[in-house]
Amino acid sequence: GEDQTFPSNWGFDFGEIKDAIDAADHGARLRGASTITQQTAKNLFLWDGRSYVRKGIEAYFTVLLTLNLPKQRILTIYMNIAELGNGVFGVAAASRVNFAKPPSRLTPREAALLAATLPNPHIFHANRPSPFVLRRAAWIEQQMRQLGGPSYLPK
Repeated sequence: GEDQTFPSNWGFDFGEIKDAIDAADHGARLRGASTITQQTAKNLFLWDGRSYVRKGIEAYFTVLLTLNLPKQRILTIYMNIAELGNGVFGVAAASRVNFAKPPSRLTPREAALLAATLPNPHIFHANRPSPFVLRRAAWIEQQMRQLGGPSYLPK
């Protein structure tokens, strides 16, 4: 729900990376700055955890994905492999588990609720949303409208 530069970035959002580093330098909790392409690389090829070695390998795979696949394909892969619940991988499975319907029948609200669980799908649930998930889903819906909804990525 937070990679607004996805259609135009080259796999990295250097502004977000700088902001995350600056915030950490000023004592804020370390926050993520990974793009959809970076998350796809991590989910496809790497292990969980935080280390400079893993981040370096992730950067390598991010460059490979960016240079070899169109954005629509990267997003499709991401949506098919992202964990959206305990042992629930991909939007199709999450849609069925949470809303008993295929993704093509999700409302924008339901899609936003699924996306809102992504910071930690082991704790957050689309079908039993916490106040945090509800706030995040509302923000995601607003972003969906502002960024053009289904026309966000050119075909």
